[in-house]
Amino acid sequence: MFFINYYIIGYRKKEVLENLKNSFPEKSDKEINDISKKFFSNFCDYLAEMLKAFTISETESRVRMQHLNQDLFHEAKAEGKNIIMLSGHVFNWEWFNALATLIPQKDCHPVYRKMSSSFWEEKIKMIRNRFNNKSLEANDVIKHIFRNQNDGNSAYMFVADQTPNVHSVNYGLKFLNQKTPAFIGYDKLSTRMDMVFIYCEMKKVKRGFYQVNYHRIYPDGEKFVEYEVVRKFHKLLENTIRKNPDNWLWSHRRWKYKDAIKNYDE
Repeated sequence: MFFINYYIIGYRKKEVLENLKNSFPEKSDKEINDISKKFFSNFCDYLAEMLKAFTISETESRVRMQHLNQDLFHEAKAEGKNIIMLSGHVFNWEWFNALATLIPQKDCHPVYRKMSSSFWEEKIKMIRNRFNNKSLEANDVIKHIFRNQNDGNSAYMFVADQTPNVHSVNYGLKFLNQKTPAFIGYDKLSTRMDMVFIYCEMKKVKRGFYQVNYHRIYPDGEKFVEYEVVRKFHKLLENTIRKNPDNWLWSHRRWKYKDAIKNYDE
């Protein structure tokens, strides 16, 4: 798959190189090309692992994906607070699902985004609903959270570095040296509800094996102010990407709506 994609098809190769150059202006052309090549190798692993996600057993999933610092979920349960989990498009974010079998929260809700293809949307929901998860569409999740009790029994899993719809671009910030539109739906929750926010730091240990370390995000003051959790998430994610830059989804057109930002935070 890698050989065909990288050397023959070149899927979004131009976009990947452009994104890498803009994000790491200090790196040489050789370094950028090396990262690009490793990214496409990881991307092909991700595609194979996506297929495996339909059939992987709970036991194998626990072996291949280690979940570190699970005490945070027990702390949230003891505090009687629901959890917002924030991850980025770091490989392999689709293998989070077996976490639902390890933590004390009885309702785990992976959030998915409505797709133009109903076929692929159904397949993504199928993957994310495994291991007793209950997926929610992104446009419905905020209403669902506000309507349900904040009692420590629910965890919501956001892949939070999505590109907002062009009509929804409001807030943007500097991320990876670039003016970046930010998805901010979860920010309303941080200022209006007393919930626990957890950053999911993904690391690829070796091919087919991952670790995710969970970090609680705390406000600087007594409670979060507007956009505070958004800034802190992007800072943590950028740190993760800089450690292993080939492990993030560089083919994603992350900066296509940067000129539509209305409120920019340098």
